[in-house]
Amino acid sequence: MVLSVGTKAPSFTTKDDEGKTVSLSDFAGKTVVLYFYPKDDTPGCTKEAQSFRDNYSDYQGKEIVVLGVSMDDEASHKKFKEKYGLPFQLLVDTNGAITKAYDVEGGGYSKRVTYIIDGEGTIIHTDEKVKTDTHARDLLATMSK
Repeated sequence: MVLSVGTKAPSFTTKDDEGKTVSLSDFAGKTVVLYFYPKDDTPGCTKEAQSFRDNYSDYQGKEIVVLGVSMDDEASHKKFKEKYGLPFQLLVDTNGAITKAYDVEGGGYSKRVTYIIDGEGTIIHTDEKVKTDTHARDLLATMSK
């Protein structure tokens, strides 16, 4: 059962694909799209990441931060990001702590679930029925309502 809208988003600190320390609190005051996905460089996960890549300028124009999370390590994320020219951070969750905190643990991988978190750190939208190839556009449409 994913976290409910209106819930305070669990805080976290981890490394990204470049080894930089990243915390949810770094983005206070901004809307954050925190999307969980099962595995780097697999067909559905690649389509989803490309969807965010192809619509990234629209997110930047609205000052929305996009963060991808899976249980892959830094090297895997770096390779995936470089291969597909992904312009956003991929967060490392090899121990599954973030995945568990957001209740998207799928038995050794992160389930495909997206949270939208407002500037105060509250979850304002959840999406469990992700259409990988249109996900980024679908979320933008939702946020425009």
